[in-house]
Amino acid sequence: MIHKIKALYDNGNGLSQRKIALELGLSRNSVRKYLALSEEAISEQQSASARTKQLDAHEAYIVHLLKRYPNLSAVKVLRKLQEKHGPIGASNRTVRRYVEKLKATVNSKPARVYQPVLDMVPGVQCQVDGGELRGVLIGGKETTVYFVVFVLSYSRLMYVGLSPSPINTDTFIGMHDAAFRYFGGCSEECVYDQTKLVVLQEEYRELTLNQRFHEYATHAGFRIHACEGYDPESKGKVEAGVKYVKHNALYGEQFASWSELVGYMANWLDTVANQRCHGSTGKIPQAHYDEAERAHMRPYHTPSVVHQNGQPGVTRKADKTGLIAWQANKYSVPMAYQGAKVRVMDSESELIIYDLYTGDELARHALCHDKGKVIQNRHHYRDLAQTVNDLEAAISEQIGDTHGKQLCALLQASSPKIYKDQLRGVKQLLASSGPLDTAILDTLCQRPRLTATGVKEWLAALTQQRKRQQPTYSAEPLQNYAKLTEVNHVIH
Repeated sequence: MIHKIKALYDNGNGLSQRKIALELGLSRNSVRKYLALSEEAISEQQSASARTKQLDAHEAYIVHLLKRYPNLSAVKVLRKLQEKHGPIGASNRTVRRYVEKLKATVNSKPARVYQPVLDMVPGVQCQVDGGELRGVLIGGKETTVYFVVFVLSYSRLMYVGLSPSPINTDTFIGMHDAAFRYFGGCSEECVYDQTKLVVLQEEYRELTLNQRFHEYATHAGFRIHACEGYDPESKGKVEAGVKYVKHNALYGEQFASWSELVGYMANWLDTVANQRCHGSTGKIPQAHYDEAERAHMRPYHTPSVVHQNGQPGVTRKADKTGLIAWQANKYSVPMAYQGAKVRVMDSESELIIYDLYTGDELARHALCHDKGKVIQNRHHYRDLAQTVNDLEAAISEQIGDTHGKQLCALLQASSPKIYKDQLRGVKQLLASSGPLDTAILDTLCQRPRLTATGVKEWLAALTQQRKRQQPTYSAEPLQNYAKLTEVNHVIH
């Protein structure tokens, strides 16, 4: 580098210091410094650079670390050196340069070779993958949109299935049904990553499939091809399709309702995604499909397994309060189904909820056409009423039926919204207080307002009063008795 600088400068007959700095990517100060060096100083500096470097003694250990952990940072290497050998007197900059030099020469673990599946035959393969996009404005509210993209590998014809909630097996099957009906036929195989919707477990490339989805695939007539784990390049067409849906179809859009989003996606597929000139094939997917692939697709008819037990509808999961979401409202299910999946079907005026496996009808609600409403059937929460009845009976058993009813009525009138919690607290307080006199209970039940905290304070005051009323004994008679006993013992 020094000789190159001097050659460009040519004793002032060549380039200026400024142009040399620009040419070589150096600072002007560095150029000026090297130009000022004499031939003796240059020789001394070059011989010094050939001397043993400070970290050469640790080279074998650093190489060992880099072979095992190729992406190890220089900061981490320095910390490990200090842990092993103590302070080594090298700066962070020195270690960084040394590690960078070694990384250029160390043979780390070879990169994995991905093997794309055969896909350039019409009618053979459909690649399938899911995605999600958060923060989509639907009805003025930020919503997470879940979707599954289907791409025919030969023609690149695309279909997108949408869901407002995380996709389960039934929803996944329904999306396949819609995709094949959109294509007008079924491919020979579908390619997936190792999602639990398709593959439950893999060991030695032996797959344990999701039985419900496998049953659907068998009836529909296509093979399941699951890629190896962490191998997205094997289905790169649909991986690109997922990004395309996120950044072209959904990002930056707003929708008044979910139904508007569904309509928008259908229009986007028909007018944008499947009508553009594809970057890889150079053809319009819809036209390419019609010309070269449609005739090779297998006939498709919706299998009866799509609707379990022969019932139409979609699956919903009840939350911990026993409510399911439906068209921007929430509807109750029986308490036994809290956190469980149910099947839902709506008519023009009613929402009907079924057991997912037996097909039994669980509830009927009148459809609400507003938004953000909660529609409940109070009979679905009868177990809660039973709990209140049990607590009331326990309190009546503790203090008698008459006082028990009066006390419970007073608690309910004072705190109706937390009545059950008040009953539970009073029950525990009465159990720890011991028996109470009738006169005391009469006084307690005649109070204008009463809470569990008030009962606790009242019982604490009663306990203090009882302690004050207990008789006290002087220690002096006992001491005199002890002295008298001692005198008698001496006399005898």
